Amino acid sequence: MNLRTRLRDLACPSAPKRERRKDARPRELLDAALALFVEQGFAATKAEDVAKRAGVSKGTLFLYFGSKEELFKAVVRENIAGQFSEFNVALDNSTGSTEALMRSFMAAWWARVGATHSAGICKLMVSEGRQFPELAEFYRAEVIEPACQVISRVLERGVQRGELHGPVSTHSVYTLLAPILFLMLWNSAPGLSGAMALDGPAFLDKQIDVLLYGIGVRTANTPPDSATAP
Repeated sequence: MNLRTRLRDLACPSAPKRERRKDARPRELLDAALALFVEQGFAATKAEDVAKRAGVSKGTLFLYFGSKEELFKAVVRENIAGQFSEFNVALDNSTGSTEALMRSFMAAWWARVGATHSAGICKLMVSEGRQFPELAEFYRAEVIEPACQVISRVLERGVQRGELHGPVSTHSVYTLLAPILFLMLWNSAPGLSGAMALDGPAFLDKQIDVLLYGIGVRTANTPPDSATAP
């Protein structure tokens, strides 16, 4: 082995450059697909456009993902659906108040999804879900239902600890889900929001205030059962 070869091996002790590049391709393809789906929509995005942005051939894309639909599902799983297992583990290990848990979950969701390109997938599903019912059903099963399950667990925990009024209903779950969906849609549609783009963390924090404490003035005649906590 000559000196040049030895220096090369010392500088790159792991897998050869070509192999490392191959390992990185799925992530590069998912990043390119996410950007294009959000920019152009699902229908207008072509497989060759994704491949070109990722710097590979169309044939290479299909080595990793069998169709554009499978690519979309992989994007959702990688960037959104994969968060719920971590949220459930955090819920299992939480010892703080329900209010603190709600605020931390809202903040985490915003940081990981709402403030990223992934938020645009929600707008995409609203605009194109009817055109692609299989993808809409996939999104419901992989994102909406798990989100509702996490929220329901948080609310049930609050009821059990005596921090929230029960019972937990579908409407109380949607009361927490609604501001998250609204915020992602609002900030992903500059034509609607214009200069009124919302500060995500501040907006979600205010929603928790409204949900827990309401915005009305309690009086001596206000029945206890009318408390505004979910």
